[in-house]
Amino acid sequence: MRITYISVYHTHQQEHIMKNPRILVPTDFSELSMLAFPNAVYLAKLFGGTVSPFHAYMQVSELDGFYYMGETSPEADLRTLEKSLYQRLEELSKKHIDEKYRGEPLIKIGNAARAICEASLDFDLIIMSSHGRTGFSRLILGSICEKVLRTCEKPVLVLEEQSRLIPLERILLTTDFSDNSIYAFEPAAEFAEATGAVIDLIHIVSYEQFDTLAQAQHDSSERKQKLQSLAEKYLGDLGDQVQTEVIFSDKAVHEELAVLTKSRAYNLVVMATIGRTGLDYMMLGSTSSSVMRHVKTAVLSVNPGKP
Repeated sequence: MRITYISVYHTHQQEHIMKNPRILVPTDFSELSMLAFPNAVYLAKLFGGTVSPFHAYMQVSELDGFYYMGETSPEADLRTLEKSLYQRLEELSKKHIDEKYRGEPLIKIGNAARAICEASLDFDLIIMSSHGRTGFSRLILGSICEKVLRTCEKPVLVLEEQSRLIPLERILLTTDFSDNSIYAFEPAAEFAEATGAVIDLIHIVSYEQFDTLAQAQHDSSERKQKLQSLAEKYLGDLGDQVQTEVIFSDKAVHEELAVLTKSRAYNLVVMATIGRTGLDYMMLGSTSSSVMRHVKTAVLSVNPGKP
């Protein structure tokens, strides 16, 4: 079986998302949601950016409202409420963000995921914890965080309690050889250049695609050459900081990534939210959500945006 690849040597130019980045940090004021702030400040210091805390609220209670305060009612005075929430954000900002990197706090009314995406239009990066007040482990992602991943065009960095982004020393970058997956290379390179971190550029393929072991071995050589070419083209300036690896696995892609992050000391996983849609390749659109649920490492998801 011969694999035919679509060329990824396109001419699109990506903006440097980490050049003086405006960072949006959604919070529900819970302890768990505070995980994002030290990491946001760390990146703001690295790249000369600013950090703006953000809170979305509903007038009435929503049981699945990730950022719902639980303090409002239809009779509440919205002006008084917003003033109170803004003051809380200001206090939070002064506590967690150095003045030099402090951006304007933001309040929005409405559905949390939609409000985050609307607010993010004026920002370069969203950093958020995978769960907040509800605390239902990473399965709560389906409610808010997954919606943000699927609908926001800006990069989203998701953290959980066990994530260790600081210091950033080792990055796992995934690709399925699709044009869309290349959009994750630029931010990964920016992180590595700023911190000296090593990038493991990894392509995962299932043994189920092949009838015989000999076919898999022949294809492995072709994929390794392709991966090395991508590394040279898009990450060549990093030199020895980049390592490439093709992994054949009998597991699902997100399961293999979970195994890798447990066995290796990665600080960050970087991946595109949309990849190739063919049955022979990992579908990053669904894989990214699965990775979020199973990987304890910080994950940066990059949406290639609308065509």
